[in-house]
Amino acid sequence: MTRWNTSHIPDQTGRSVVVTGANSGIGYVTARELARHGARVVLACRNEARGAAALERLRTEVPTAEAEFRPLDLADLSSVRDFATGLDTFDGDRLDLLINNAGVMALPYRTTADGFEMQFGTNHLGHFALTGLLLPKLLATPGARVVTVSSMLHALAGIDLAALTDGTGPTAPSGPDSERSYRPWIAYARSKSANLLFTRELSRRLAAAGSGVVAAASHPGYAATNLQTAGARMAGRSTAERVIELGNRIIAQPADGGALGTLCAATAPHMRPDSFVGPKSGLRGAPAPSFRAPWTTKDAVGERLWAASEECTGVRYAFEGRGTSVHS
Repeated sequence: MTRWNTSHIPDQTGRSVVVTGANSGIGYVTARELARHGARVVLACRNEARGAAALERLRTEVPTAEAEFRPLDLADLSSVRDFATGLDTFDGDRLDLLINNAGVMALPYRTTADGFEMQFGTNHLGHFALTGLLLPKLLATPGARVVTVSSMLHALAGIDLAALTDGTGPTAPSGPDSERSYRPWIAYARSKSANLLFTRELSRRLAAAGSGVVAAASHPGYAATNLQTAGARMAGRSTAERVIELGNRIIAQPADGGALGTLCAATAPHMRPDSFVGPKSGLRGAPAPSFRAPWTTKDAVGERLWAASEECTGVRYAFEGRGTSVHS
């Protein structure tokens, strides 16, 4: 994968793709480059005005693009279910590629529509539910992949399994990410560790079912997007916001570079299940296999996170392709 770039993306003609959080940053670049190479792309975005604007921009930059916008709020499980149901009109039973890209970073304490801490609920639970609901389409499509975007900052913290399983988890007032004890960057790291544990456990379950669907993960290194400044802006920390903006200008690579890991994981031939790719240096550059914290490779931890995620979302994965069951 030395010096891999967008010129290495194989022809994507005939492939159907969903990219979450595609209205800006690496999500937009990912959607644009896949469309440029022939894929039919759904831009799945929370904000309708921004999603529509991104679609117009994409069609301007890639006049031949087959693309459309559909609303998706990963912080609201009812929106996730509505999106998955509505996707039947996109390409029938086919889905070649799901890019779980959308996310929030280091926000002040917030909860999702379903009462979960916002970062865990959006970055992990929303994508867990979406992938499960779209699994029958993925299983029915030869060569399908699921790529989930994590972060090198996952190394700051692992999952607090006790809190997830003993009633003091993301919905409880005494939980580790409750408003009283909330630490934004630790909560972000937990959600990104969850992304990697999810990818590993999904890979294990797909292999056990004899499926050829590949689940991989990526990270953008340090890429200049609006993700980094959102938390500081929401908290009213103008000095922190200015420092982050300065770092984005001086140190970070552009979103085009940050998207390379995701595009590589999504399209490079012979990508292995549970791969984790990102900039070779960790911050910027061509994609390469990336460091991952040891707790993200513990199968017992992944199994317990999976069970907790099923309980939180009400989504059960059906690996035999008979449809995904949902309960309230």
